[in-house]
Amino acid sequence: MEPMTKIYNWATYAFDPLHEFWERDSTQRTVAGILIFVFLFALAAIEFKRQGWLSGGVADMIPNNHYMAINLAFTLVLVLEVISLIFTLPCSISKAVGKQFEILALILLRSAFKALADFPEPIAVTGHEQELWIILTDGGGAVVIFALLGVYTLLRSKLDETLTGGPTLYKFVAAKKLVGLAMLLIFLGMGAKNGLLLFSGQQPFHFFKSFYTVLIFSDIMLVLIAQRFLPEFRAVFRNSGFALATLLIRLALTAPPFYNVLIGIGAAAFACLLTLVYNAFYSSKAFFGSKRPSD
Repeated sequence: MEPMTKIYNWATYAFDPLHEFWERDSTQRTVAGILIFVFLFALAAIEFKRQGWLSGGVADMIPNNHYMAINLAFTLVLVLEVISLIFTLPCSISKAVGKQFEILALILLRSAFKALADFPEPIAVTGHEQELWIILTDGGGAVVIFALLGVYTLLRSKLDETLTGGPTLYKFVAAKKLVGLAMLLIFLGMGAKNGLLLFSGQQPFHFFKSFYTVLIFSDIMLVLIAQRFLPEFRAVFRNSGFALATLLIRLALTAPPFYNVLIGIGAAAFACLLTLVYNAFYSSKAFFGSKRPSD
């Protein structure tokens, strides 16, 4: 057996059980129950601090605003979505891109709720007009990206993925599972480091921005892997275009308010346009019904 075949088999045997466990209904129900518990626990802890029932180092780690519990809940939802994204990487690149737009929409919603934390209790708009505009633009941008994601999903359903089966497809998917396993280890390592920084009283780094930066390199790696198995120009251009769309997502995460929404919407529109053009002119069955010219 060739060394690479052994590596492909190992990646498959290591990745598939983890993926199956994560997608299991019982796992998802358990995770949902933990989210509910953490949200209620955070609300109770914040209230205890406001009442003066907590003091010392523990109290210093707890915010004073109940709205921060909402931010915590959405942060945990994002963590779960990122894990799902990692397990989506071995699927088609186009599907992984769609998953990243789902995460971007959730991040914008989280940003809107995060701005809510600057409002007083009971809530009042006066003196917080800037935060109100951030909530409106981030929330509106999330809805637009949600709509474009629907268009992208419709277009992606007609996308020609080129490889349909056989040993070549097995090796292609196994190579992407190697990338997925590496990203899972990096994700867990970064999460553990951030947790240690938080509990030691140090300033934690921005987890999602940092991990999305790492994802840029994984996207390029996936493009290079795809080129090894799909060397055709149309496939290389399509996959490189999807990598550019995900790069725009990363830029949207680091952009200041208002610009982040414009860049995010632009990235989703770019992915839709790329998929539409590919379907229309380069797929085995063109989007408009005609067949693609022979290579």
